[in-house]
Amino acid sequence: MEVSVRLNDSMWYFSQLFDIPLIVIERSNQQVSPDQLMIGQRIQIPGFTLNEYIIEENDTLWNIAMQRNLPLDALLLVNQNIDTSSLNIGQSIVVPSRITNMLVNDVDQYTYQKMQNDIQRLLEVYPFIVNQSIGNSVMGKNITELQIGTGSKQVHINGSFHANEWITTPVIMRFLNQYALSITKNMSIRGLSMLPLYMDTLLSVVPMVNPDGVDLVINGSSAADGYQEQVLAINDQNEDFSNWKANINGVDLNNQYPALWDIEAQRKPTTPQPRDYPGPRPLSEPESIAMADLARQRNFVRMNAFHTQGEVIFWGFQGLEPPFSETIVNEYTRVSGYRSVRYVDSFAGYKDWFIQEFQNPGFTVELGSGVNPLPIEQFPEIYEETLGIMLANLYL
Repeated sequence: MEVSVRLNDSMWYFSQLFDIPLIVIERSNQQVSPDQLMIGQRIQIPGFTLNEYIIEENDTLWNIAMQRNLPLDALLLVNQNIDTSSLNIGQSIVVPSRITNMLVNDVDQYTYQKMQNDIQRLLEVYPFIVNQSIGNSVMGKNITELQIGTGSKQVHINGSFHANEWITTPVIMRFLNQYALSITKNMSIRGLSMLPLYMDTLLSVVPMVNPDGVDLVINGSSAADGYQEQVLAINDQNEDFSNWKANINGVDLNNQYPALWDIEAQRKPTTPQPRDYPGPRPLSEPESIAMADLARQRNFVRMNAFHTQGEVIFWGFQGLEPPFSETIVNEYTRVSGYRSVRYVDSFAGYKDWFIQEFQNPGFTVELGSGVNPLPIEQFPEIYEETLGIMLANLYL
């Protein structure tokens, strides 16, 4: 919701008026100097929207405000161009309305476009979420990173490295929505007050690393545009892409990293495939390059890569993981019910490379159980299991 500054208004006053933390209002207006507001300047108030209201008989601004549990000045602020001293039946005003419901709801067949639509809705209501592109897919789709929080401790979560594991994307998006909603409604999540966590940690998420592949799995070869003949050839002319994990080039993005890549390449396919082909060389694909560059440019103290399936958390690589990785994974297992596995005979993944490159804790979290792509009916259970892990990343 956008409001226009009046004489003597301040961000602190807006925070009191709408019961929104001052830090969140300031983060929603980073282009504005909070100490130098000017009359008429437009300020974003997160967590609210403006709704039209038609004046009825006996209505006053006072009783309208009382019915909606709003301060009277909140109505005066958003109706500055109206003579509020003499309201007429049928007259139109606007009323601030606090968002109390989740915006990320349609989680089935969660395509790149669905994600982008949800991101746009979240940014409109919660402008303290930071949105940026960290690169592009083979087909030119933005690889989107979203950030929430102001702390110096930076933690990263990503999803949909593998195309048919796309359910990881709405899991991440729904958590981002629940987190932002809790901040603006002053709600706790599982007994945790979220504002202190918001001020302590900067959470980075890349909800969909492999947008081309996700759209291919969900919508078939028509989603591949100019790559349609190529993906059909790789898939033996089969229009069923439910087994497809790779990017649009037939490269498995989670076999792309220079962490014993040579060993992995020797035992994997040597040509593009729906899954497992590690590419002609490490970091040959724009998606894997974007993710490597993101980690190099930041100071992530730990990383979670969300995959499906197995309800297991992999957390070691060649003994390079720091000792406190075990403490973290023990907390993950406690809050999720998943089991932990330190080492597995699989290399060249993002988790492997992250541990090798930075000697910081890295985890591959396999959500849910069954056959990929997991049925959307599992989403509520998967989300509740994973919620504890995502929260732990904020408080650990």
